[in-house]
Amino acid sequence: MNRPLHDRLTGWIDAHFDAQVAFLQDVVRIPTDTPPGNNAPHAEAVACMLEAAGWPVERHAVPASEVHEHGLESITNLVVRRPYGAGGPTLALNAHGDVVPPGDGWTRPPYGATIEGGYLYGRAAAVSKSDFATYVFAVRALEALDVPLSGAVELHFTYDEEVGGLLGPGRLLAQGIVKPDYVIAAGFSYGIVTAHNACLQLELTVHGRAGHGAMPEAAVDALQAATQVLNAIYGELPALKKIRSGVPGIGSPTMIVGRIDGGTNTNVVPGKVVLRMDRRMIPEEDPAAVEAQVRALVEDAVRDLPGIRLEIRRLLLSQALRPLPAVAPLVDSLQRHGRAVMGEDIPAHGTPLYADARLYGEHGIPAVLYGAGPRTVGDANAKQADERLLLEDLRRATKVVALTLLDFLGKAANRRAE
Repeated sequence: MNRPLHDRLTGWIDAHFDAQVAFLQDVVRIPTDTPPGNNAPHAEAVACMLEAAGWPVERHAVPASEVHEHGLESITNLVVRRPYGAGGPTLALNAHGDVVPPGDGWTRPPYGATIEGGYLYGRAAAVSKSDFATYVFAVRALEALDVPLSGAVELHFTYDEEVGGLLGPGRLLAQGIVKPDYVIAAGFSYGIVTAHNACLQLELTVHGRAGHGAMPEAAVDALQAATQVLNAIYGELPALKKIRSGVPGIGSPTMIVGRIDGGTNTNVVPGKVVLRMDRRMIPEEDPAAVEAQVRALVEDAVRDLPGIRLEIRRLLLSQALRPLPAVAPLVDSLQRHGRAVMGEDIPAHGTPLYADARLYGEHGIPAVLYGAGPRTVGDANAKQADERLLLEDLRRATKVVALTLLDFLGKAANRRAE
């Protein structure tokens, strides 16, 4: 281990931590609720912050027609390229700026970026605007060493993870705008995620015929039919619980209905009900086969109901992240530095969540999730009221990422210092 370089690197992060926290506060204070998904203003603000620091920023605006097809309003993806000497790999650092709406129950302003008791509170403080700050300041620390580096770092800041990532990393990769050798995507400080679930989301529209509540026999109740669909979905849960993944940290498949809309008034038999459902698939499952099974399940639930018509629309079908053999050096470096900085072993495991990292994996690029944050999603109140980030976790994660970048890009400097 190269102690002098490591000490200089971590010392720079400590010396500039107040600036890093202020940067994160600025990033959190700009709303990016998705829906509605008007996220280009946030991207522009971040781009201006980075340009003020002297970094050229590429703005990759997604055409409005594509954005609207995904139910969003605007997306501009950002790519920052930091090239160094020849001969080294390109490491990409990816975080997403889109967030679920704050919802109710907050005791602090959701976009206030308030600091209390060592925590920063705000929507996306932990997932994953925190890693805008982690990655920017890890790269700044690396460059502040002013030592020979080989390869490159890229920052990929994207804005559609909440709806699948196809217009973010998916688009950047498909168009050949980026093709790094390794990827670190937004994650938590106390574990390295090397695998995650696949995800199927469907919109199920149950059509009946509306009618007066005083004469329900003249109508066809879409809500009664939708209840049959709900019973079929939730009736499958015991069978899903019996299926177990062989990947530590993932567990069993899950299936929920996350949103229900329908009806026109209290005294009217509902003529249409819309359900939105989410089916998480363990890495061992075949997403195409699961989709066929789920479609058959809900179709059978209403097949014999007179006057009922069912429409099924796929909202999302994401693949699982499966660890590639070439990811091992990245995991080893993160674990080694994580142990030194965090003072405990940092496990590599899977997660039942799904994330943009799988899009890099689909292109054969070794990818892991690692960044600032707590031990669990629950500890951060992620996607709940009073989401928060322990600022010391931001400091520690930044050090781990910066040291890992030095391992991969600073081999000549490491040899010289030794």
